[in-house]
Amino acid sequence: MSSSVPVDEAVVVRTPEEFLAMPEDYREIAVRGMIVNTEGELSGADDYIQVFLPLAPNAEERQVCAERAVEEYDHYKIGKRILADIGVDTGYMEQQRLADRDLFAGHEFHTCTTWAERGIFSYIGEETAMVMISEFAQSSYKPWAEAVRTIILDEKVHIAHGARVCRNLARTEEGREELQQGLDRLWPGFNRIFGSARSERSKLAVRFGLRQTTNGEARDIWRAKVTPRIEGLGLKVPE
Repeated sequence: MSSSVPVDEAVVVRTPEEFLAMPEDYREIAVRGMIVNTEGELSGADDYIQVFLPLAPNAEERQVCAERAVEEYDHYKIGKRILADIGVDTGYMEQQRLADRDLFAGHEFHTCTTWAERGIFSYIGEETAMVMISEFAQSSYKPWAEAVRTIILDEKVHIAHGARVCRNLARTEEGREELQQGLDRLWPGFNRIFGSARSERSKLAVRFGLRQTTNGEARDIWRAKVTPRIEGLGLKVPE
């Protein structure tokens, strides 16, 4: 996959009008990235309500799940607005069932059955989103970069809540066993979020300034971030 933009040319796109005037390969890769993130935010919201809230052990934790869901729905609406500005309608996502959305169809996240898995999802799994959103905040498409910066603070809170859940469970041997089982089961899905390390599309996204790293590099950054967390809980990083 070759780039339509000269190698020595920096890419800066400041308005929807400028975006629509960009070469097709730039627009296609940018839209794909924004759709994936926007769909992920909506699915994350549904996860908090449909999957995690019923697992919550008390009213306090149910409230936290509900609050996180509201934030994720807001994040979805941000992506929906940015995409609408360039003629992309995401309304179809709102009519889909959680398990049927393209990005997460069949993933283990939607079948979490323990509170330990809920903690692992946020503390370890939501860091995958943080890695990517942090890159989007530097995107060459400036309306998208500015929009996702408002999401980052919320995502940090989500990860912090997962940390609290995991640390509370890790105080006992039984809790650590539950966490390890959850981590082992969810780990392959977390890795799949990044896609193929051989993806030419991710390389071109870097060339266009839409991302800062390729799929494989982003996965390595995520693993470097979560490995100390896993070990700090007294758990083992899955193979």
